[in-house]
Order: sequence, then structure tokens, then C-alpha cells
Amino acid sequence: MGALGSRVLRRRGPVPRGEAAAGRAGRNGKRKRGGAAEGPGDSDSDGDTERDERLLHPRGRRKKLKSTSKYIYQTLFLNGENSDVKICALGEEWNLHKIYLCQSGYFSSMFSGSWKESSMNVIELEIPDQNIDVEALQVAFGSLYRDDVLINPSRVVALLAAACMLQLDGLIQQCGETMKETITSQTVCGYYNSAGTYGLDSVKKKCLEWLLNNLMTHQSIGLFKELSINLMKQLISSSNLFVLQVEMDVYTALKKWMFLQLVPSWNGSFKQVLTEADAWFAERRREWLSSVYKQQWFAMLRAEQDNDIGPQEINKEELEGNSMRCGRKLAKDGDYCWRWTGFNFGFDLLVTYTNRYIIFKRNTLNQPCSGSVSLQPRRSIAFRLRLASFDSSGKMVCSRTTGYQILTLEKDQEQIVMNLDSRLLTFPLYICCNFLYTTPEKRADGEALLENLEA
Repeated sequence: MGALGSRVLRRRGPVPRGEAAAGRAGRNGKRKRGGAAEGPGDSDSDGDTERDERLLHPRGRRKKLKSTSKYIYQTLFLNGENSDVKICALGEEWNLHKIYLCQSGYFSSMFSGSWKESSMNVIELEIPDQNIDVEALQVAFGSLYRDDVLINPSRVVALLAAACMLQLDGLIQQCGETMKETITSQTVCGYYNSAGTYGLDSVKKKCLEWLLNNLMTHQSIGLFKELSINLMKQLISSSNLFVLQVEMDVYTALKKWMFLQLVPSWNGSFKQVLTEADAWFAERRREWLSSVYKQQWFAMLRAEQDNDIGPQEINKEELEGNSMRCGRKLAKDGDYCWRWTGFNFGFDLLVTYTNRYIIFKRNTLNQPCSGSVSLQPRRSIAFRLRLASFDSSGKMVCSRTTGYQILTLEKDQEQIVMNLDSRLLTFPLYICCNFLYTTPEKRADGEALLENLEA
């Protein structure tokens, strides 16, 4: 067998001869010390001291266990001593032991049933999964002989594939935990796809959360090329996507992603992607956004001409499906003020962060043009405000949300929407808000208006 290796302790090896002899001497009431025999009454204080030392400092026992684990792994797995079955796969051979292999659901069924392999000494394994290689099998087999397995994140997908084939539930779980702890922009897509293939729903959910939180801030050529159409569609349609700065930035990110999907051979710097994408689409897709522009234009007309005072009740489905997303990054604690204009839906919003308060203000009377915003006495919006901070790898450190709310403001009225607990905040702080400016009924009216005009 090749000199490959891995780890898991299942039983202890034989007691060393010296210890057995010492035990027999103790039972006979005699013990050798300094070359002379001593009776049970000799050196009582020395015996007490030795017993106390063993009780207070049991390190010797732990070292023996560790040594036994190494012995089992080295002697039985690596050296293959007393092997009763040879496993062959991918051009490699392993001299193993059925009693250890039966920890695997795959081999347990094979050896306990009426399969022909139950009586065979040499078993050829077919490996249908291309993710599985010799190194992954080596670690998986070795895990049956030791308790601990050190998983390299760069090898976790291959090891997960091997563990799933061999039905090693403990190793599958450990692979999943490793994946959750090492999600980055380089690993997230591979982990997401592998989690779907091998049924790790919790890992798949964790990857999706990471992408929703970091897609707009961790953009790269590699990530955009790996994102599938279905996954990207799921991300951009989610109300939980952290958007920086406004909804238009989602469109810009989509344009970059589409360009890299359609021209996968392009290999410039990420700063050049948008310019290249604009030029590429200008030549080939002149009318691809015409319907979207038309729909948005009629929505703005509806807000101007109709007596639309905004949503009056929470409609979660409507908010999640149609709200606009705006975001902001606060690099450090301090005072901030910015505008979210709502794409001219008649609502110009000033957002202030000061003294750990977030304040919304309806910005109306100081507009240079009276028709640029709605002048209705009262106007409502449905919103959900979220705050979060992340570590350098994009893992969420803390978060907070207002939940879905309705806010009704008079002209230039302001309202505190969140009071932050300083103990929960870590900077940089990301703020993301979902806004819905028009009611579901008015949206239906607008669709009817659009159909009539087109007719």
C-alpha cells in the first residue's frame, strides 16, 4: 500500500508489558525499587506521594491514550497489519479491516447482507463521482481509525464527496462545519453548488446568506463568472439583498455579470468591466431595457397625477416583491446625512445618523422646484431598515432590523426610526432599507393605464 494517511481512534491497543508487570507486582504486595524487593509496609510515605502525584497530574495517562491512537493509525491503517480485506479504487490499494470499515454505512451494508463482497478479501470500488480522488479516499478511510480529522478547506469538497459515498455521517457533518466557517468570495459558489449536490441544506443556506450580505461589496471577476443564472436571479430578486448605494447599482452589477457570462473569455481588470460591458451591449442590445423604462416612467406618472398617499398597511409579499433597496456604509461612528430620493416617486427622503439614532425626514418645502416632489399634506411609505457589520471575510458579526413598518410623515416632518445600542455595533456599519412608495391598488391601476395607452 502507498504511504498515504489519515485518522480515527476506535479501540485501544494492548497494554505494554511493563505496565502489566507493574500491575502484577502491585497485586502480589511487592514492588521493586532500587533493585531490592519491598514489602507492603515499606516506604508508605513514598507510596502516598506517588499516588498523590498520579491523581494531581494525570498527564501520563493522556499521553498513553494519544500514543495508542497513533499506534492504531500507524500499525493498522498505514502499515495494514492483520488486514482482512483489501480495498482497490482509482489505481490505489488499502489493506484495511472489516471491523473498522463497518463504521461506514456503505461497507456495513456490504458486509452484513447477502452481497457477494461480504465474503471477498479483495474488493474493487467503482467511483462514479468525479469529485472523489485518491487523497479524499485516503482521508476518509483513515478517519475510521482515528477520532480527529484535520480538514483542509481547499480539499473539503472532495472529502465531502467521498464521505457521502461511504456514508460517513460524522465526517459529512465535519465537512459541513468546515465549509460554513470558511465561506469567502473565492469559495462561496463552489460550496453552494456542492451543498446542493450532497444535500447539506444548512451550508447552502449559509452560502446564500453570505451572498445576499456581500454580493454588492465583494464583486470580482471570479465571483461573477461562477454565479449561475438561477442563483443570480434568486439574489437580485430577494428583498434581503444588501444594496449599496441605490437600486440602480443592482442594475450596474447585473450588467457586469451578464457581460462576463456572455463573454467568459474576457480577462481584464474588474475596473474595466463596466466600460467594456457598456460598449458590448451598445452594439448588440440597443432595445433590451425599453419595456423596463416604459414601466418605470408610467409608475412615476401615476405617482404625480393620482392621489396616491402611499401604503396604508403592511403587505409583506408586496413589499418583498416590489420594494426598492437603498444602502449606505458608515466607515466609523460620527454624524452622517444623505438622501434617498425614491426615483422621483414623489418622496424625497433625508436620512440622518447621529448620536446612535437613525432619523427619516420627508424633504419637501426646500425643493427648488415645487413639482419635483409630492406636496400632499401627508404621505406614507412602507419600509424595513436593517443594520449589520461584517468581518474581513464577509461573515456577519452583528445585525439589527426594524421589521416591516408603515411611516406617515407630513411636509418636512422627521421621525426617529431606530435607536441603536452601542454594545451591538461594530464599524464599518452597513445600513440597508427596503422602501415601497405606492399602494398595491395603485400599482394595479398603473398596469391598466399602461395597457390602455399601448392599445
